[in-house]
Amino acid sequence: MNMDEKIARINELYHKSVKEGLTEEEKEEQKRLRRDYIDSVKGNLKVQLDNIRIVEKDGSEHKLNKRA
Repeated sequence: MNMDEKIARINELYHKSVKEGLTEEEKEEQKRLRRDYIDSVKGNLKVQLDNIRIVEKDGSEHKLNKRA
């Protein structure tokens, strides 16, 4: 299942929960899909932040320092 399909399913489960409620299996599926989505967003952000370079006035570049 790709991310677009996961998002569509998350939305489908949300709308169903508002209208009629979810079974325990659907609640677990929703929880798992939301966790997958959050982990994916965090992973993508980490990759973007890891690739940021600071360019100094003299043209030299260096990576952003990691915070503790």
